[in-house]
Amino acid sequence: MGRLQPTEHSFGEPSHPAYESNGHRHPAPWSEDVQIVDADVVGAVLRTARAVLDERVAEAMESDVLFSEELARRVAGFTLDGGKRMRPRLLWWGMRACGGAETGSALRLGVALELIQTCALIHDDVMDRSRLRRGEPALHIGLAERAGLPPDSARGFAFGSSAAVLAGDLALVWADDTVAETVLSAARRRRVGAHWRAMRTEMVAGQYLDLHGQISGGASLAQALRTTCLKSASYSVERPLAIGAALAGADERTTDALRFAGRCAGIAFQLRDDLLGVFGDPALTGKPSGDDIRDGKPTYLLAVARTWAEAAGDEEATAVLGRVTGDADLTEKDLADVRGVFEVTGARAHVEQEAERLHDQAVRSLGQAVDVDAHGGSQLLGLLRTVSGDRCGPSPATGGTRGPDTGAAAAAPVLTAAEEGGTR
Repeated sequence: MGRLQPTEHSFGEPSHPAYESNGHRHPAPWSEDVQIVDADVVGAVLRTARAVLDERVAEAMESDVLFSEELARRVAGFTLDGGKRMRPRLLWWGMRACGGAETGSALRLGVALELIQTCALIHDDVMDRSRLRRGEPALHIGLAERAGLPPDSARGFAFGSSAAVLAGDLALVWADDTVAETVLSAARRRRVGAHWRAMRTEMVAGQYLDLHGQISGGASLAQALRTTCLKSASYSVERPLAIGAALAGADERTTDALRFAGRCAGIAFQLRDDLLGVFGDPALTGKPSGDDIRDGKPTYLLAVARTWAEAAGDEEATAVLGRVTGDADLTEKDLADVRGVFEVTGARAHVEQEAERLHDQAVRSLGQAVDVDAHGGSQLLGLLRTVSGDRCGPSPATGGTRGPDTGAAAAAPVLTAAEEGGTR
């Protein structure tokens, strides 16, 4: 990450006391007033993150100065710099909506979620060969440049990408250490641990399905949805909510309803993000249009378009999708052609409708789980609406869509009524 220099964040000795347990040094249990955190969750998470990361960087310094200066400080800086802190906010308000007030534990677990996100973003940029992250050079680019190597050279790419993989690994290690050192009762540790373990595996599984879909030439509707659930909805929304519920000691029925609300909101977010990736204004989205098409990403939008074009016997639309998907040299004309296919097949309209339906399901499920008129419930409702709410705008009028006549059975609702009563 090119602009982050070691001096930009103060990482040194731990900023709060520590205690000894079984011969190991752990952070002392500490907490902030719950009303103070309620008023500024992001600020409280950042204060906790600085304390946690101070300790991690100090430990790295004990191992090796070069490692600490060039890698550990960059991982810490990346985690502190940028991002909406949505996962810690979902964890916090999931806990508060269920009546919990485990302030210190919730904030530390929120930091662990941010470190998991750091791992995912760094590794994503390497796998996608992305040059930018948050408007600055991606970490693997910055590492190559710091080593005096052109990032596009063979040596520069090999060093930068290899070092970035290690940086992502370090973030994952720090996340696990943070969870392990968080003070929890035995019952809460079991419940939190179960969700934490599942979330890590689901994140990796979703990323692998995404990679596999790129080289296999696409994915079925079911596989595209599964990728979306694992890669985005689960670890971004569903599991943070579940961890918050576990901290509050919520019962199984409440936890299941929260998880379902989170899954619906998370999938809705990803569906809208897929649409923005094709139809969005780069000046507003902050990323070029068509990157998912260039990379051959197995999105649900693409799967619906392909399925419906084949069902309609539309050889022209099928040919366009076959020609442009995965083409790194995608032109503006190619992008216009694929947008036209998404429109004429009805794929765009269908995905927009599904995102809206999932938004409504998320709100209903949340209302069944907690009192949305109470402070915690209303805050959580607002967050889920932000995650799943309309971000695309209306679909422009076309000459009609084919979806309902030719492919409705193939593109059934993303989550069926049978799934509304519990988790998958």
